[in-house]
This record gives sequence, C-alpha cells and structure tokens, in this order.
Amino acid sequence: MSEMKRDEYFKERAGTDEARYHVVPHQDNHWAVKKEGVEEPRYTAKNKSDAVEEAKKMAEEAGTMAYIHNEDGQIETQHNYEE
Repeated sequence: MSEMKRDEYFKERAGTDEARYHVVPHQDNHWAVKKEGVEEPRYTAKNKSDAVEEAKKMAEEAGTMAYIHNEDGQIETQHNYEE
C-alpha cells in the first residue's frame, strides 16, 4: 500500500469507533500507544511489553484492533478484537 493510500485509510477511521491502537517507538527509547487520528499518546511506557499489554486492553474494550510496530515503525504483529 502506498504511503498516500495508507494515510487516507487511517484518516477515514480516525476519531471513529473503528480507530485502532498502535504501539510505536516514542521519545527517549520509550514506547507509546496511539489511537489512529490522535497525535497525543494514550499511554507511554519504558518498555515495549507494557505498551503492548495496554494496547491490547484498549483494543479489546473498544472492539477494534491493536497493531504492534517494531523499532523501525513497521507493523510486526496485530491483535484483532473486532466482533
């Protein structure tokens, strides 16, 4: 998927109940959980595993998906909690 198409895809879901949660690298070697369409992290952690657990909880409660990114920003795994 091209970067432009991907950005449009995320933009369409941003701010809706379908918005997904992403675990991404954050400043100072920390990790953040971000909801699509929201710049400010919903959660930050010193280690990736804590951020992953929090993202999975958020996604499960919202009935959506959690995407786990690696240090380079590429998606490495996803967890689907959609009904």
